[in-house]
Amino acid sequence: MRAVLSTVVGGPETLVVETIADPTPMKGEVVIDVRAVGINFPDTLIIEDRYQFKPARPFSPGAEVAGVVEAIGEGVKGIHKGDRVIAVPGWGGLVERLAVPASSVIKMPDAMSFEEGAALIMTYGTSYYALKDRASLQPGERLLVLGAAGGVGSAAVELGKAMGASVTAVASTHDKVQFALELGADNGLIYPSGAMDKAAQKELSGELKLASGRDGPDVVYDAVGGDYAEPALRSMDWYGRYLVVGFPAGIPSFPLNLTLLKSVQVIGVFWGAAVARDPAGHAANMADLLRFWSEGKIKPRVSQTFPLERAHEAIKALGDRSAVGKVVVTVTD
Repeated sequence: MRAVLSTVVGGPETLVVETIADPTPMKGEVVIDVRAVGINFPDTLIIEDRYQFKPARPFSPGAEVAGVVEAIGEGVKGIHKGDRVIAVPGWGGLVERLAVPASSVIKMPDAMSFEEGAALIMTYGTSYYALKDRASLQPGERLLVLGAAGGVGSAAVELGKAMGASVTAVASTHDKVQFALELGADNGLIYPSGAMDKAAQKELSGELKLASGRDGPDVVYDAVGGDYAEPALRSMDWYGRYLVVGFPAGIPSFPLNLTLLKSVQVIGVFWGAAVARDPAGHAANMADLLRFWSEGKIKPRVSQTFPLERAHEAIKALGDRSAVGKVVVTVTD
């Protein structure tokens, strides 16, 4: 079968497409005939050895897949050949066929496309875990989303609305803000590109507070980091919860006294580890997300698709932050 492989440390241009052996399901596993692969920001990091996990090379990136069960290993119950499923292997997904633990697969609704299925679990799973389990977002609260047009950011916008919050979407361009407004955000703001001095940061903080209403946001969902973190933290209301999600603009730092002045909490969001530590909680969250999808409250927005041979282009689109919504690689025999 064909596989996209990382054989050396480097950017998307270092990925190669090679032929490798087909997988055989071990005990408790199923083999998925992969039809679509969701591309996420960790894919840009893992091939450069900058992610929390560093698999041995050669390995295939691609953390979430959708496809059809092709083979079933010993001891597997409740899953049948031909079932349409989604799974999150963490990496290894940019292949034609993939063996995964049967316990990790989720059956797809009949009406869900493979592209949607491959775009559902990581972004919405991360954002729902962040908003529900880490921030305890409540109806009527004010949510500020940084990077609101990206994969996790756009999911946070939709989920914030589904959970009854007022959502302010913040992004780098007019088109990205408009995209977030079309997802249901109540208000939008364009933040400046590039480095900001203290005066610019102070000005942005005031704009974020004003855009969120009243005394600023109750919850900040930060999927950007960099120079945008401190202004967002300064803009928050009393008892605010600041969610640390990602750092495409760089790992930020800010004075800890800012958390004291308003009794603000800074909360880390490591969804992948949470799934492993609390599989029952993860299963409950996935059931909620599938219900939201069936009710039309969330819908993965796949803005670009690429064939397997051009998977490096898909990952590049995430790395240079040009992507809006989700990017998916489609796999055909």
